[in-house]
Amino acid sequence: MSVKSLWSDKIRKSFAAKKLEKKGKRSFEASELPPELHGKEDSSARISSSTPHFSSPVSDIFDSQNFRIFASTWNVGGNSPHIGLNLNEFLPLDDESDIYVLGFQEIVPLNAGNVLVSEDNEPASKWLELIDLALNSTNKAFRRNQTMRLKACNCPSEVKKKSYGPTCFSCRFSYDFDFEDEESEKGEDEKNGFDDDEGGIVEMGSSDRGGYSYIVSKQMVGIFITIWAKKELVRHMSHFQICSVGRGIMGRLGNKGCISVSMCLHQTSFCFICCHLASGEKEGDELRRNSDVIKISKNTYFRRICDNHHRINPKKIVDHDRVIWLGDLNYRISLSYSETKRHLEENNWDALLEKDQLRVERESGRVFKGWKEGKIYFPPTYKYSNNSDSYSGDNATSKSKRRTPAW
Repeated sequence: MSVKSLWSDKIRKSFAAKKLEKKGKRSFEASELPPELHGKEDSSARISSSTPHFSSPVSDIFDSQNFRIFASTWNVGGNSPHIGLNLNEFLPLDDESDIYVLGFQEIVPLNAGNVLVSEDNEPASKWLELIDLALNSTNKAFRRNQTMRLKACNCPSEVKKKSYGPTCFSCRFSYDFDFEDEESEKGEDEKNGFDDDEGGIVEMGSSDRGGYSYIVSKQMVGIFITIWAKKELVRHMSHFQICSVGRGIMGRLGNKGCISVSMCLHQTSFCFICCHLASGEKEGDELRRNSDVIKISKNTYFRRICDNHHRINPKKIVDHDRVIWLGDLNYRISLSYSETKRHLEENNWDALLEKDQLRVERESGRVFKGWKEGKIYFPPTYKYSNNSDSYSGDNATSKSKRRTPAW
């Protein structure tokens, strides 16, 4: 299992992000855009200014801190993991990241039963158990229903009343666990305009499991995202929300689309988007993928969940201080199979990148305008045969089943 990693530049007033590439998938980070683009709702690749939105005039006196975020994505091809699968190469412990953001696609087969009837949640539970084992080196069985629960908005009530904006992120009592009064907890979430189905209650891992706590996970058919963080950071994480946008069958179902997670770490807001875009390598299919990105950016919406009116609550992807978009974006290389294979054999990746659809579409300004991608220094990783480093096209019995390698 090969691992490819990319580093972003140090980000002021926020974090140093590490982004990891997994087979055939890519991740992106939004950069600062010119002021004239701000406020355009349909600008699909825009985020807010590089300077975080602080909630108080005294915010300039805060110290900057650097955090390492490990973001990884993997299309597992509808295969459920076996319990002995070793994720140590996928999640190297010597990385010492503060937060892990892990995205998966096709954790279940994209058949009619999973898409139209009810999705199978068992593979997601298996992935969580394996992730817990890799991060925490524990043999204890991981169960989400045994974890503590963290409210989506964890601002203390006394802070809300006094409107001390920054205090709710630094107070050592900034999170509230409630195991007994379920009805009271539910009522508080309804008052904040946030329901359980959209992530109103975020589960957090028990503090005795190891160095990393399970923060949140969400599945939409085959798309799955989960976030884990060092235990000492959990008290500084807040205002979790989740939004799912289906872009599959009829442009609405969940066999394609995205799951977005909104959260805050200290004073900085983050949005992580795990997606699976339209497939196909016919001419013009890249426009369908562009359309998916634009619709996802337009339709992703986060409701206000905080009673503290002195803090800014991001409503759209573009409103967050930092955004990382990862997943199976499905963009291809606009070359024939034979031309692509020839360049691969010559290790001429630059020639392949010149025809990379995502790069072409991004540089033309049609999609992800203003976003940054780390340097691609590895060969195309789509599409491999199962449990091998061989392209599936090498063994295809017909041209119709052969897929041209791509990133």
